[in-house]
Amino acid sequence: MDLKNYKHLYGLIGAYLSYSFSKKYFGEKFTKEKRTDSFYELFPIPEIADIETLIGQYPNLKGLNVTIPYKEQVFDFLDEIHPDAREIGAVNTIRFVNGKRIGHNTDHYGFQKSLLEMVPAGEKLPARALVLGTGGAAKAITYILKKEKIEFSMVSRTPGADRITYRDLTEKTINDHLLIINTTPLGTFPDVTTLPDLPYKALTKEHYLYDLVYNPEETAFLARGNRVGAKTNNGLKMLSLQAEKAWEIWNTTE
Repeated sequence: MDLKNYKHLYGLIGAYLSYSFSKKYFGEKFTKEKRTDSFYELFPIPEIADIETLIGQYPNLKGLNVTIPYKEQVFDFLDEIHPDAREIGAVNTIRFVNGKRIGHNTDHYGFQKSLLEMVPAGEKLPARALVLGTGGAAKAITYILKKEKIEFSMVSRTPGADRITYRDLTEKTINDHLLIINTTPLGTFPDVTTLPDLPYKALTKEHYLYDLVYNPEETAFLARGNRVGAKTNNGLKMLSLQAEKAWEIWNTTE
């Protein structure tokens, strides 16, 4: 199959893409909408500089999604960056238009909408959150937490001025932070038994646990929350929402 034969080519760049959500999602979308002139492909690249070769190879590229570990590194290869993406410090969507590469971030849209949908009618989001991980995905999460006026602490394995470590976490910390968001890959298939190192016995039904991992649907992290009746959500809805937002960006007429 020659990808150059498609009028509209889209794809995903990253280092490891074998369990990608995007190809299946857009493949089904194109089939359902009878878009025979469009195709979505996975483009694993060993390093971000390889994006230049990819773009040169496929002049029919209309849009790319960007995943780990290139959401921050890709900045140097773009002509323009949307203000939201610049403020977040991470790009997960690239639009090719009028010979320019324009970087966007749709993760924050998907996270905000799916997070708010977790809240029962008449209730409010917790006032404090723990964000597990400090990578590109975490940047979109903290961007939304700021917008929602939720205080947060970032948790990492390595010490830093802007974070605490897992060793610092106590039962009181868990009690004081009723929203806990995992932005790390821990628990992703096939390593489904792994999970962030937290004092889980402090979890209660008042907690909200959000895991950006979606494969499996119930991660070991979420299972701990489900045991005590906490509100839980995986990353599947966020992915669907951010994918639709990316599609909207790719098809905006200017």
